Amino acid sequence: MTNSRKEPYLLFYRLTGIIPDNLDLYEMAMCHKSTGVKDFKGNSVNNERLEFLGDAILNSIVADIVYHQFTDKEEGFLTDTRSKIVQRESLNKLAIELGIPKIMQLSSKNGALHGNNVFGNAFEALIGAIYLDQGYERCKQFIESKLIASCIDVNKMAQKEVNFKSRLIEWGQSNKVPVEFEVIETFHDRRHELTFQTHVLINGLVGGLGVGHSKKESHQNAAKMALKKLQEDEDFIEQVLQPKPEFPDIEEAELTTENTEPIEVTETTVQEESAEQTNKPIEN
Repeated sequence: MTNSRKEPYLLFYRLTGIIPDNLDLYEMAMCHKSTGVKDFKGNSVNNERLEFLGDAILNSIVADIVYHQFTDKEEGFLTDTRSKIVQRESLNKLAIELGIPKIMQLSSKNGALHGNNVFGNAFEALIGAIYLDQGYERCKQFIESKLIASCIDVNKMAQKEVNFKSRLIEWGQSNKVPVEFEVIETFHDRRHELTFQTHVLINGLVGGLGVGHSKKESHQNAAKMALKKLQEDEDFIEQVLQPKPEFPDIEEAELTTENTEPIEVTETTVQEESAEQTNKPIEN
């Protein structure tokens, strides 16, 4: 193996502790779609498919870890704890600490637009690459050593309160778009407990739906979904940031209507209009 070929192997070994069998997977994990790279067939080459796979593998492995660590906890607690561990903020921080921004192929314009989220996405793509290259168990070892052992105290994370609603409202204020929560349905679940369903509107567009046994819980779950959508759906972000068209004030419109003089319709007027249509003279 030549020195030029050894270099990328060493690069990813330092990053992951793994010597790649299929180097192409790791290089693709670091390639953002903004680069516009194409293969010999003209197909786009980027890390989105690996990110999709890595997201699923990461959730599966963290679920496994949480399940075995909290043996006396119910499903809701386990789901909430897993969500806190794999939240975008944690992944972005870890990706930067690992040095992913230094080796990622990313247009500078896109980096300025999307901030650090692309690096957390690339970390998920890297997990997808490791899974395909090395298998589930080796991938689990990587996540345990790089994410759990190095950056996250699972017990502290489980007790952490995350106020998704406040975060979403702050995002709306900083971007000057309205954020509104509306309870759209109440019903009784299979345990006969009162349940609320809420949707959150961001500049008039539905950003997320949430269900809970209190309005507060349903609001938090709707906000959580909306924040995830804002992080991952670029088209949605563009839509909510578009200014709404201005409409005349209702009171002003009413005043304009009130000040309009009514049209007086007389029998002669009707006869004149009828005559014009039929080209007949008006009979006196």
